[in-house]
Amino acid sequence: MTLTGEDRLYVHKHTRREFRERMQAGELKACIIPVAATEQHLEHLAMEHDWRSVNHMAVQIASRLAPQVIIAPSMNIGISEHHMRHIGTLSALPGSWLGVLFDTIRSMNSAGFTNILVLNGHGGNVAPCEGMWGQFLQRLEINLQFHSYWDFTPKEVADKHLTTGRWPGHAQEFETAFALAAFPENVRHDAMQDQEDKEPLAATAEVGQILIDATADAVAAHLQDMIDGKSVAEVPAFH
Repeated sequence: MTLTGEDRLYVHKHTRREFRERMQAGELKACIIPVAATEQHLEHLAMEHDWRSVNHMAVQIASRLAPQVIIAPSMNIGISEHHMRHIGTLSALPGSWLGVLFDTIRSMNSAGFTNILVLNGHGGNVAPCEGMWGQFLQRLEINLQFHSYWDFTPKEVADKHLTTGRWPGHAQEFETAFALAAFPENVRHDAMQDQEDKEPLAATAEVGQILIDATADAVAAHLQDMIDGKSVAEVPAFH
């Protein structure tokens, strides 16, 4: 039995021989590490939304660039202290979270990857990563980049299709439209009608798919530029 379909996109679906042979053949050029959260998303979205959406995006990107890109297991708990009053939210402290992230990056670098994209799907992870990224780069001296997937959503596409005109927004039109398109079973329509916040009602699956496709195209183009040496992280100088 050999790996086929989406399984070939994931590190953890490989045996050690399968992974080793693909690396030795020079087939794999870049790695995506999805990071996100498990936290409250108002009354109408499942709490897995952030990690489910970023993993969905990673699959779209890796599929577009196959067979060059592989996806490491996602970090599905994020830095969500600001949501802890809503029970069920899971949160890591920044220091411990960044430690696990660095070790994941270091492991993939040890496997042979020098182009690594940490793809983020949760706003609470941004500031801690931005604060530490220079030190990560100094330690590893590789083309290591951190980006939230929605940073690549083309403004002209979002402006044209989002009635609220803003994104990503926590459990608002953008994220709700994403869920309606990619995993509609995670949207509770009755709760969306009943809750005080009515902005999610503007979301449609059609718009969600347009946004997913446009964003995945843009991130894939950026990752191809990383592979081609056209987008390279600048390692801060030591002082």
